[in-house]
Amino acid sequence: MTLGSFVVRNAFLRNLRRSLLTVVSVSFSLLLLTLMICIWRAFYVDQVAPEAARRLIIRDRVSLAFFLPSYYRDKIRAVPGVTAIAPLTWFGGRYIDDRPEHFFAQLATDPDEYLKVASDKIVPPDQLKAWQQDRAGALVDVTLADKYHWKIGDKITLQGTIFPVNPELTIRAIYHRDPPQNALYFNTKYLEEAVPWMKGQAGWYGAQIDSADDVAQVSKEIDDMFRNSPWQTKTESEKAFQLGFVATLGNVKAFILGICGAVAFAIMLVSANTMAMSVRSRTREVAVLKTLGFTSRRVLSIFVSEAVALAVCGGVLGILIAIPVISVMTHGFIGLGIPLDMKVKLPTAAMALAASLLLGLISGYLPAHRAARMNIVEALRHIG
Repeated sequence: MTLGSFVVRNAFLRNLRRSLLTVVSVSFSLLLLTLMICIWRAFYVDQVAPEAARRLIIRDRVSLAFFLPSYYRDKIRAVPGVTAIAPLTWFGGRYIDDRPEHFFAQLATDPDEYLKVASDKIVPPDQLKAWQQDRAGALVDVTLADKYHWKIGDKITLQGTIFPVNPELTIRAIYHRDPPQNALYFNTKYLEEAVPWMKGQAGWYGAQIDSADDVAQVSKEIDDMFRNSPWQTKTESEKAFQLGFVATLGNVKAFILGICGAVAFAIMLVSANTMAMSVRSRTREVAVLKTLGFTSRRVLSIFVSEAVALAVCGGVLGILIAIPVISVMTHGFIGLGIPLDMKVKLPTAAMALAASLLLGLISGYLPAHRAARMNIVEALRHIG
């Protein structure tokens, strides 16, 4: 029997039930850890698409609850570097009922220019023309259409919650976007006609600029233009705008780090407990190994290897489970600003696996160190 097979046999087959429970516990912890790493990378590490990197969001400096005047649009359009600009207003209505599975983003915009700003949305030319010509037309994401089995020409009704109107819309166009967005857009003139006080206002503006390198400069010029206005602006990249929504949930970074810390502690606790029980039950075996010539260093390496094997096995299982779990999560719209393109990429899997290996090594060291320092005579006298 080789040393490797000896380690595997003792780690997994000596006490099968205990080993399985340990692996399952570690896998659940690694599932949470992988999810947190994916969210962290999606929010703070991964780069946005080139089109999104050139997109700016101009909103009220104080809060999104305050609208911006419509005449800002032409002023912003005149800023050097701005190639297109469209108004956007969050409608926030209900579709069918209040259940989370029926929630999706609903925004009023200008069909004539919106797709010049959102150039990453692909719409067939005939459908785009039909949407632009129908004041009550709607543009929807293909994944949203698939979810509700919508097709071109279908009529839907949204129930207003923010605005006192229930728009009756007709699906005129379906767009494709990678990653999917699960959003619906309709003509802002429909909203203005139904809600008179909304005329001449917009929730915020989306603007496309020439180059991503000019984001900071163009943003500063726009904000400086309205610095002395009653409605001062805050201009930021689309990524920063989305992170602003995330910030409303609280200190997300601290939350993610807190969960990661709790997961790490759980893995160490489970692994250390398993190895401690293994050492106690194999005290006389350790004495026999030393009697046969195994050095303290070799005994230490055996028990540490067993702990690492259990932790890594649980880690691999947790990562494999995380792949379909995250895929299912991102098939539905979680909320504005929540990344819908989360995936368990190779760097994420490598980080999670490295964490399980390191934690298995740390948690297994103390019980293994105790086993390695056992006195042969006292260990042989051990009863248990």
